Amino acid sequence: MIARILILLLLVLLLPQLYIDLRKLRRRPRWLRLLRWIPTVAMMVWTVVLAFQHDFVSDDLAAENVYLLVLGVLFVPKALYALCSLVGRIVKVLGHYRYNWGNLVGLMLGLFAVFVTLYGSFVGIRRLKINHVEIVLENLPETYDGYKMVVFSDAHVGSFTGWRQKLLQRDVDSINAQLADAIVFLGDLQNLRPSELYPVQDILRQLRARDGVFSVLGNHDYSDYINDDPAICAANEHEMQSRQQQFGWTLLINDWKPIDRDSRKNGRLVIAGMENYGQKEGTQRGDLQKTLAGIGSKDCVVLLQHDPTAWQTLILPEANIPLTLSGHTHGGQVSLFGLRGSHLRLNEDYGLYHEGHHQLYVTCGIGGLVPFRFGVSPEIAVITLKSGQQ
Repeated sequence: MIARILILLLLVLLLPQLYIDLRKLRRRPRWLRLLRWIPTVAMMVWTVVLAFQHDFVSDDLAAENVYLLVLGVLFVPKALYALCSLVGRIVKVLGHYRYNWGNLVGLMLGLFAVFVTLYGSFVGIRRLKINHVEIVLENLPETYDGYKMVVFSDAHVGSFTGWRQKLLQRDVDSINAQLADAIVFLGDLQNLRPSELYPVQDILRQLRARDGVFSVLGNHDYSDYINDDPAICAANEHEMQSRQQQFGWTLLINDWKPIDRDSRKNGRLVIAGMENYGQKEGTQRGDLQKTLAGIGSKDCVVLLQHDPTAWQTLILPEANIPLTLSGHTHGGQVSLFGLRGSHLRLNEDYGLYHEGHHQLYVTCGIGGLVPFRFGVSPEIAVITLKSGQQ
């Protein structure tokens, strides 16, 4: 993870300290200036060590979590202050002002960055949102009118360690409390390896619904983020699938299951699940035609697909699916003044979207590789299907 932005992180650490040293400390004793460099140099070394680890992240995310906390509390505020101070200095010179107001702005932004870091790490991840959504499907048989589905995604259970494990238990209890007809999980159960499931498997087994728990695989449920022997990767992927089945979940791998309500004549509600169909080459494992093969023309299909980008690129052009459910984006995990980073990259990143008679709901999930939420609370979506045939 850190390797992907290594150069950026090193610049964020180096340049602000260099600016402060040249502008603020140049008249101080040399030993004091050198002493002020020690935290920055130590952080840069730590960054390089984390960047060159074996996998995308370590199995135990404690080191990364502490690193990001230190970065957000100490070094991002320093970077914001230095940037604002530099811009303020330029404005001061060009405008012939008496004061460098950039120093004050930088101080305020730095304090805000500290608040965001601490709130998102310790408060935001605790604020679970139960989002009730009513969706009308024109071809839904009246037999299924009012059908309730609880949707959750992106558990990333490897991040629910220590005190955070209680949050996962709270999420499962909240899902069960909805008394749903069906529970749907939209992928990314792990971060890297199925061994992350061992400490929380008793919690995951507790999920209950009238028609069962349905799930699909997300990009993290494969072996794309580890550098192991192919045989080990294949064994991990097999274990991930078998574990979900052991929990009593119905894992849909380019497959579908009908919800039986004795309505074959008028059509059925069908839950179909396609493997992850990502944007990057090599991550497009989903087979839409295989997933939908054998479904009747009168059946109403709810398609589970982890990555919402598949809706525009594959699902809309090739199939008549009234409702697609996706996760993957986490809603960006951060929203500042209504702006989400995920929305800058994706047209459909969080919420309900319409295109003709087709609808897509993207949930922001309950977890993340990095346990952090600010302005985008962990979410459980309670979707009630309404028939448009009435």
